[in-house]
Amino acid sequence: MRAVLLLAWMLLAMTPGRAAARELSGSPVTVTAPAGMIEGRTRDGVDGFAGIPYAAPPVGPLRWRPPAPAPRWDGARQVVRFGNDCPQIRIPNDATPSDQPMSEDCLALNVWRPAGAGQGSRLPVMVWIHGGAFVAGSSASPVLDGAALARRGVVLVSFNYRLGRFGFFAHPALTREAGGAPDANFAFLDMIAALRWVRDNAEAFGGDPGNVTIFGESAGAAAVAFLMASPQARGLFHKAILQSGAGRQPYARLDTDRPSRISAHMAGFGFAAGAGLAEPDPAALRALATEAVVAGLAFWDLQPVKFTGPVIDGRTVLADPADRFAAGEVPAIPFMIGSTGAELSEEPYAGVMMDLVRAQQSAEGMAGLLRAYGDPPHRALIDDYFFGEAARGYARMMSARRTPVWLYIFDHVAEADRARRRGANHASELAYLFGNLPANAGPSDRETARLMGDYWVNFARTGDPNGAGLPRWPRHGTGDPLLLFGAEGVRTERGRNTTRLDAVERAMAARPR
Repeated sequence: MRAVLLLAWMLLAMTPGRAAARELSGSPVTVTAPAGMIEGRTRDGVDGFAGIPYAAPPVGPLRWRPPAPAPRWDGARQVVRFGNDCPQIRIPNDATPSDQPMSEDCLALNVWRPAGAGQGSRLPVMVWIHGGAFVAGSSASPVLDGAALARRGVVLVSFNYRLGRFGFFAHPALTREAGGAPDANFAFLDMIAALRWVRDNAEAFGGDPGNVTIFGESAGAAAVAFLMASPQARGLFHKAILQSGAGRQPYARLDTDRPSRISAHMAGFGFAAGAGLAEPDPAALRALATEAVVAGLAFWDLQPVKFTGPVIDGRTVLADPADRFAAGEVPAIPFMIGSTGAELSEEPYAGVMMDLVRAQQSAEGMAGLLRAYGDPPHRALIDDYFFGEAARGYARMMSARRTPVWLYIFDHVAEADRARRRGANHASELAYLFGNLPANAGPSDRETARLMGDYWVNFARTGDPNGAGLPRWPRHGTGDPLLLFGAEGVRTERGRNTTRLDAVERAMAARPR
């Protein structure tokens, strides 16, 4: 999601990966796929393959270009070591930490499958897109290890994509080089390349290329929305899940034709000038050191000239995702969406986030929010403003097209954390979903993980999360029914916080476009 955690991460620092690359263990297992022969590892009923290149390293003359095909190799390539993290700034107390080495040579993916699955198995494929505000994140985090989900009967794929200025960048020199029609969203082009790899290679791993679910959290969920809205990704997936990443924030444009929008050209020009390149040619930009491209990252809300994030470039991104959803210009596919109970409202920087709400709203819009949330406003406004209302809004937009939609709120707080937390924070559901709970997890934690994993895998398999042994999850429709993951299980709710969410919806609609 575009820079939602912006002020929380002002303390970020670029730190090099210090540990050796994470590796898979177990007995050798070989797959011959269209991409080439690879050797992974099998352990505890799951075959794993890590660090498979899905595109050429985007270095040197390939920096700030669409991903090129991965080089071929002869014989069996060992794929047991997770790929490099893309250059980034690390997030303190990240829910999905990684200390992989960093390099611009980072376009690699990972595959897990039930042991022995092979061509003809036709298992559903789940493709995970990691979060991190588009400036951080890794598919190598142990929290996101795909073995437990794959063991449930799916082929699980995760991958890295370019981040920060490597993933999103525009400059007048690059626009001239492209004949006036530049790409600016290299991260999304990486994702599309990874999905094409899945389409071409899933069958060799036992997956069904005609039954692919994309799912992601935070920026990864925003990416799912962008992919749904992009004609370039059409047909590469068949179901979608957005976790804490739907948004109504207006995204940047290439140039300054709308005063209310950030100009990616201006941001790129300002970055280059700050790096000593007042009027560079593309070669000079591509010759900048990796550290120089990462240095000084700031979110657009704070310093627009240092913006990095999705751009409406007229190629991969045609408009804000919310506008594409509202116009019905996304595929009518099975759709799941939700958020957590206390995304950001219990964090130390909640007061700063509230200041951001005020800064984005007119006096009239803020007055409406204060009528709904009190004055001073209840901290729930932060969660509703940046996450909850948009999740309900996207669910409504998809339901209006009579496509199957399921809405949820994850508000299960780990037993070990209940003395200090009232609600589930941003990204806290991921350890449950991936089945990678800490050793001190309690019985209700493990039951929540079971339920969540079953719902998500059922959805990937059939387009409906319901199944044997699970409480019924009603399809979204009139009354906004949703499934609440709570402290001791799940239950259905209808019309949750309607008055408050309606106030946020009105305030968002009144913002400058």
